[in-house]
Amino acid sequence: MKNATEFAPGLVVQGIDAPLSLSSYKLIAFDMDSTLINIECVDEIADAAGRKAEVAAITEAAMQGIITDYKESLRQRVALLKGVTVAHMEQVFSERLRFNPGAKELVSAAKAAGLITLLVSGGFTFFADRVKAGLGIDFARSNMLEVENGLLTGRMVDQAWGDICDGAEKRRTLLEVASLMGIAPSQAIAVGDGANDLPMMGAAGLSVAYHAKPTVRAQAKVAINEGGLDRLLEVLR
Repeated sequence: MKNATEFAPGLVVQGIDAPLSLSSYKLIAFDMDSTLINIECVDEIADAAGRKAEVAAITEAAMQGIITDYKESLRQRVALLKGVTVAHMEQVFSERLRFNPGAKELVSAAKAAGLITLLVSGGFTFFADRVKAGLGIDFARSNMLEVENGLLTGRMVDQAWGDICDGAEKRRTLLEVASLMGIAPSQAIAVGDGANDLPMMGAAGLSVAYHAKPTVRAQAKVAINEGGLDRLLEVLR
């Protein structure tokens, strides 16, 4: 990070005078995979098809920003999931998916301070809707996998807002919710870890990188490199 200061061990800030007040913000938007939760869901689903390594390599390249067409990279990965059962996805949810440390605490603190909470994910509604419910998040937007006869078809379903939730859609969603709330984007916080989170992080007043890729850490105003998500509360009091 340029001109970055280690605010506390494993917690870096740049371009802001911390601590700030949480209640001065009105909206907080979270990425899901590897941010609110401990896994990349698409990689774990691929495990059932014996294609985890192949899919994970595409995921990593997309998150690092090496693959710049996120929509195409996601279509490629989802195509490799064809034939995976919904039962396997249930297994991924129950056996592998866990909330990241501090996720519940940060969401609870944000809600207590009056913020609207938003989950925007390049992942899938199957998981995002359950994570939303489990953490008490207000709104969620993510991608919908097509299922026929209990099996994934390798395709996604278009939704009312569009086809795929990529970086541009994450940014658009944050700005749309802010507009509906009647607030400025500067009153929003965006939390993420991958390159597809950078557009919404750039639009928000406060950008937070959580155990993120180097390119994301470099551009975030707050980088949590050690510990849980609730470490943001050391910066926002």
